Amino acid sequence: MAHINLLPWREWERERKKKEFLGNLAGVFVLGAVLVFAGGWMLDNNIEHQNSRNGFLEGKISELDTKIAEIAQLEQQKKDLEERMALIQELQGNRPVIVRVFDELVRTLSKGVHYNKLEMNSGNLKVAGTAESNNRISSLMRNLDESQWFQSPNLRSIKEDPDNSDYGPQASTFDLTFVQHNPNKNEEEGE
Repeated sequence: MAHINLLPWREWERERKKKEFLGNLAGVFVLGAVLVFAGGWMLDNNIEHQNSRNGFLEGKISELDTKIAEIAQLEQQKKDLEERMALIQELQGNRPVIVRVFDELVRTLSKGVHYNKLEMNSGNLKVAGTAESNNRISSLMRNLDESQWFQSPNLRSIKEDPDNSDYGPQASTFDLTFVQHNPNKNEEEGE
């Protein structure tokens, strides 16, 4: 029988398998490195894309915040204008009332009484005047009390004025307060 040595063949085969293994190992290493770098690049790309989207949203949010501030300012201006309009309408509505108050002051004025000073503050009227006698002041207060436009007459002071040239020795000066009342306002509220 012939003498055949199979040992180099085994070594060659082992060497070939070792080279194949090392090649496969290098290929897997290269493929792994490519996958890691590709994954990192993809994550970096996604993060950059998300950051650009966040930047876009932050820009739009700041624009909306500016618009909201403008809207709040416009609403405040609208509220101020509405308050002014309501005040103007109230003043326009009170113009006939003032005329009516002066008319009623003349109607309630008793004979032998005249006013020296008249002040009105928030519907409260303060009158200083001179009367022929205390009875004339009482008559004035009754007239004010019976009036629909005035309420709560209150005599604050009364002083004799014997040196008065208009009414003589029984003349008196007085200070009187009363409240202006609008009877039409109650009718409007009742409707």
